[in-house]
Amino acid sequence: MDLHIVWFVLLGVLLTGYAILDGFDLGVGTLYLAVRKDEERRILLNSIGPLWDGNEVWLVTFGGALFAAFPNAYASVFSGFYGAFMLVLSALIFRAVSIEFRSKHENRVWRAFWDVLFSAGSIAATFVFGVAVGNCIWGLPLTADGEVSASLFSLLHPYPLLVGLLTVAGVAMHGSIYLYLKTEGELQQRIRGWIWTAFGCFLFCYILATIFTLALIPRATENFRHAPWAWSIVVANVLAIANIPRAIFLGRPFYAFLSSCATIAALIVLFGAALFPNLVVSSGNPEHSLTIYNAASSEKTLGIMLTVAAIGMPFVLAYTAVIYWTFRGKVQLGKLSY
Repeated sequence: MDLHIVWFVLLGVLLTGYAILDGFDLGVGTLYLAVRKDEERRILLNSIGPLWDGNEVWLVTFGGALFAAFPNAYASVFSGFYGAFMLVLSALIFRAVSIEFRSKHENRVWRAFWDVLFSAGSIAATFVFGVAVGNCIWGLPLTADGEVSASLFSLLHPYPLLVGLLTVAGVAMHGSIYLYLKTEGELQQRIRGWIWTAFGCFLFCYILATIFTLALIPRATENFRHAPWAWSIVVANVLAIANIPRAIFLGRPFYAFLSSCATIAALIVLFGAALFPNLVVSSGNPEHSLTIYNAASSEKTLGIMLTVAAIGMPFVLAYTAVIYWTFRGKVQLGKLSY
């Protein structure tokens, strides 16, 4: 068993879990200012209130796993994206604080201030995540020592920006479907309209991103020549996307949500297929790229950490399952609600 490949797959699983779970609550934040009534904004907040912090455990676990298994890649990515990561961290902090502080004082100005911070933090974090993914696919200016020699603004070229927009549109679609499941009445009917708008934006960005990826980054499909089975992921991705409007039209929002989850999972698998065996692609000299082999910890460390992961992952999954089961159903506001 090649532990390097095992850890590459495990990182993909953790990233998928984070993207699916935190994706819908980031999507709720992205759409949050579309409602104006205080009660409706409270409904949106309480739809994710018991869940958002548990969802971010997957991001922390992903970062820890990357550090333990591939420390060289961790160091390069975090140093190269230092400014971007500080922006994401600030956005996530303000977003979390806004959820907790917003309802502490019944004043319109106070609540409006935290509402804007909550939505802005959600959009900013999502967009920067997408830009980071776009740069990973495009390639980074790596030196022979594995250092990223780029400023924050040099990373903001058209392709990563397009992937950033795709990510924002994707979480907005994901979040709107989730809100449709959690609400009822007139608000739910308005959210149904949001789903169609968000899906249209996502589909447009998805087609553009696909065209530019195939045209500008031919190595993104190189692994498909050696592993033809990977094309089945492309087919599954297309079918999952196509099933979202079909399920909404037929009045089956839960199936639409499952299709949205499958879409996100398929996109991350395709992202991994485009990178493998690289973790950080060098845009200048391919020999400088950091792979799952030259950026990895020792075999002994990988083996020990795999044992730790095998023990810890069931607890994370069990915690997630219990929380989602406990807070299932429609949102009901009470005196202890946000």
